[in-house]
Order: sequence, then structure tokens, then C-alpha cells
Amino acid sequence: MQVNGEQVKLEAPVSVADYLETHGFRAERVAIELNGEIIPRDKRADAMLDDQCVMEIVQFVQGG
Repeated sequence: MQVNGEQVKLEAPVSVADYLETHGFRAERVAIELNGEIIPRDKRADAMLDDQCVMEIVQFVQGG
């Protein structure tokens, strides 16, 4: 699987929501693009990742 341009090895298929939690992302502060499509927050638990996926995680930061 590719995440933000880097190859990542998955041990087993996992949901986007579980991936974010496991890797320390705050779900309310990120936007997800999976295989070219934006994944709404309420669909992240249903969207499954496998070794063929390409995911971009964009983090929102506060400040100026």
C-alpha cells in the first residue's frame, strides 16, 4: 500500500478508521483520499485498505 507517497506493508486488511487510530492520527483533523476518491468521516470504518491501495492523508493544522 502507498500512504502519502511511501510504501507501507499491511499485515492484514484494515479499515481507514483503524489505520488512522493505530498510527496516531486525530480523525477529526485529517482528510482522506483513497484511490482517488475523498472518503467522508462517516464512511472511514467501512472503507477497507489492502496492499493495492493508494491513500493520501492531509492533516489540518492550526496557526498562522
